[in-house]
Amino acid sequence: MVPDHSKAVAYLKKACPTMKGLIGRVGPCAMEYETKRTPFQALVSAVAHQQLHGKAAQTILGRYRKLFPGGREPGPKALAGVSDDDLRGVGFSRAKTAAIRDLAEKAISGVVPGRKEIETLSDEEIIARLTQVRGIGKWTVEMLLIFTLGRGNVWPVDDFGVRSGYQWAYGLDAMPKPKELDALGEKFRPHRSHAAWYLWRATELAKVG
Repeated sequence: MVPDHSKAVAYLKKACPTMKGLIGRVGPCAMEYETKRTPFQALVSAVAHQQLHGKAAQTILGRYRKLFPGGREPGPKALAGVSDDDLRGVGFSRAKTAAIRDLAEKAISGVVPGRKEIETLSDEEIIARLTQVRGIGKWTVEMLLIFTLGRGNVWPVDDFGVRSGYQWAYGLDAMPKPKELDALGEKFRPHRSHAAWYLWRATELAKVG
C-alpha cells in the first residue's frame, strides 16, 4: 500500500509555485518504502545496484539469495557460511564482495545498527555510522533513509537526477552544483524527500519532452 503523502505534497504546493506546477504535471506522489528489510539487507541491495542497471542487479541478488537456506535474504552472520568465490560466482565484483564482507562485519560489531536501533538515530548519525562501511557513501545512505526508513527531510544534493530535474523544472541554464542545490532546497524543508521524488519525475518528463 502506498503511504499517505498528502500532507507533504500540500506543503510543497504552498512552498513554491514552480513545484506546485510540477506536482500538477506529475500527479500524486507514489513513493513507496521497503520497510521489511533490515539496514544490512538494504545496504547489500544498494551495493548490488551500484553502477548497474536495476534488472542486472536484481538478477545478481536473486542468485545471492539462493546461496542461503530457503532462498531468503540472509542476516550478516550467515555470510560466514559462503566463500568469496561463491559471492563472485553470483555476479558480485571483487570490490563489491569486499564491501559486503565489511558490511557484515560492521553489522555484527554494531557499527551498522539493527532495525530497532536505527529508528532511534538521527539522519546525521545514520550517515556517520554507515559511511564507515567500505563502498558505502553518503548518497547510498541517503537512499536508505528515504526508501527504507521513510525519512521525510532527506535532500540528496549529489544526486544527478535531482540536480538535472531541478534544472529542467526551474528553467536553469545549467544544473545547480551540490552546494547551490543545498541552499535551494531550504524552501522544501521539512519535506525535502518528497521534493526530491518530484524532481526525479521531472528528469523523466524532460526525457520525453
